[in-house]
Amino acid sequence: MTDLYSLERGTAPLVISIPHLGTQIPEALRHLYTEEALTLTDTDWHLDRLYAFARDLNATMIGAKISRYVIDLNRPPNDESLYPGQTTTGLCPTETFRGEPVYKPGCAPAEAERATRVAQYWQPYHNALHTELTRLREHHKNVLLWEAHSIASILPRLFDNKLPDLNLGTQDGKTCAETVQQAAIAAMQSSPYTSIANGRFKGGYITRSIGAPSTGIHAIQLEMCQSTYMNEAAPFNYETAKAEAIQPTLRNMITASLDALKQLAPTLA
Repeated sequence: MTDLYSLERGTAPLVISIPHLGTQIPEALRHLYTEEALTLTDTDWHLDRLYAFARDLNATMIGAKISRYVIDLNRPPNDESLYPGQTTTGLCPTETFRGEPVYKPGCAPAEAERATRVAQYWQPYHNALHTELTRLREHHKNVLLWEAHSIASILPRLFDNKLPDLNLGTQDGKTCAETVQQAAIAAMQSSPYTSIANGRFKGGYITRSIGAPSTGIHAIQLEMCQSTYMNEAAPFNYETAKAEAIQPTLRNMITASLDALKQLAPTLA
């Protein structure tokens, strides 16, 4: 086991990745952060608990332990914007989703420090993810990477009005087979929750860089409103009744995607 991420291996053609689950800021760095940042507001809280049902599907599950305020595992290592022209956060965020400073004045990481963090925290997670997908591809003709994310439902700095409850992203259909995408969308749309596919969220760096149907890796990101399963205000409590209500929808989306995946022809890669 590692201090950087948790990993549970399964044998099904399914990987659940939770890159923004982490709540740890290394002790040597904590003095650089504002009090607001140390509340870790923008964490994807409790998703390991919410997706615990995936163990019954024999999924492989990987979740970050290091906070996105140290480094965002779902951003390109060169910090290129995934949404040009739109407000977003970078590889080593300097502002929270609400626009508050992450670092005390003069404490934001310089280029050399960002490179160190890529090597120390970013690369190991991506190496582990690639290792698991390669392992599963040795036994399955196609594998599904499910990128699990959550976010506060109202963030005026980032988007207008309230987000739909469920926001599915496949970079406009590029990161998974069309039948797999449509199976997930159909299950999502048959639920009681509001939803959209490839709207404000089209999939982050992990989805875009790994999802390649021609190689047998199909990636789907689900960004869900935290209001569907938890209290969005500190101390960010898990709300069991809400969580139990939405878990069948999440399970249906994943199992429908897997069923479609199993119908695909083998790839040449």
